[in-house]
Amino acid sequence: MRRIALLVALEIVVSGCPKRVDESKARPQVVKLISDTPESETTTLGQVRSDVEIDTRDHDRTPHVVATGETPLLTADGLVARLFGDEACTQGFSVDNFLLIEVVADNGQISDRMSVGFTDTVSIGSETIDNLGRRAFNFEPGEINLTSKLPDRPFKLRATALDYFGVGRVSDVYVALRPEPGERSGDELKGQ
Repeated sequence: MRRIALLVALEIVVSGCPKRVDESKARPQVVKLISDTPESETTTLGQVRSDVEIDTRDHDRTPHVVATGETPLLTADGLVARLFGDEACTQGFSVDNFLLIEVVADNGQISDRMSVGFTDTVSIGSETIDNLGRRAFNFEPGEINLTSKLPDRPFKLRATALDYFGVGRVSDVYVALRPEPGERSGDELKGQ
């Protein structure tokens, strides 16, 4: 009888505390965020982002638009989002001066913004935009990780390549959503 009670207790302990393994509901994918745009003198770029202000004393505070792009509706649920310069995710990308990346909810509302590139402090109204990664013109494949800025619900990414002095340009930029072993992409205790 003791043996049966011991086995039942052991079974409860072993099966009562299973390790929870969450599978991502999102499918891995690579989508183009913005297309390669050749170098142009800043002064020849006619469109500006008048809502964006650069904290600089040496150059124009209102950046000129080099190029724009937007992804289709995406879901990151458990996947890691990184930027690359090609669809195969083997090349880096470049931008002069910077990318303004806006996270757009499926209802059209902007839920977050970030900048990537060589720029001074970027503001929209009273909001200071977070800069992801180092201050540079060129980035290694996958160097920029967007995961912490993405919501748990469907979203689009809208990118605007902006320049405020000299010449502006951007290479192809792709966002890859894929699983990465050992990468913490969210709160592991969510839903428990």
